Amino acid sequence: MGYVEKNLISGEEIAYRSGLHWIVLLRSMIVAALLGVLGVVMLVEGSQVKDTQSRQVVSALGILAIVIGAVYLLAAIIQRRGAEFAVTNKRVIFKTGVMRRSSEELFLNKVESITVDEGMLGRALNYGTINVRGTGGTLEPFHKIAHAQEFRRQVQEQISKNP
Repeated sequence: MGYVEKNLISGEEIAYRSGLHWIVLLRSMIVAALLGVLGVVMLVEGSQVKDTQSRQVVSALGILAIVIGAVYLLAAIIQRRGAEFAVTNKRVIFKTGVMRRSSEELFLNKVESITVDEGMLGRALNYGTINVRGTGGTLEPFHKIAHAQEFRRQVQEQISKNP
């Protein structure tokens, strides 16, 4: 059970859910792959070094490179999985973070506007930045949201159902 389900109020139902797009993992995947290849090369080449102490140092550095790459990728995966975005019949809910959680919850009748910014890559891969403006002028941007246009459409749909 996620954050959204745990924090529903009476009579509230989830209409739509989204999360961070897989693109947030791309840089971490590239770094992890490069460090992994570097680590494997160091292990293979290190095994051919004659001096025992040098072989151990090169092998240790190879293992360290692989571990750092794996940890870097794991951190990005946790960040992605820790983000929840939902539209309910009463609110718009944005939650990010695992260790340090940040949440923004806005009742639908307090939503003044919702916009989506998509670059060329965002349009092609179906992600974007959602900007929610509540009454009082606060603007909250949420970056790299999967299916951002559909999220906006669902917010508008719920607002039209609950005037």
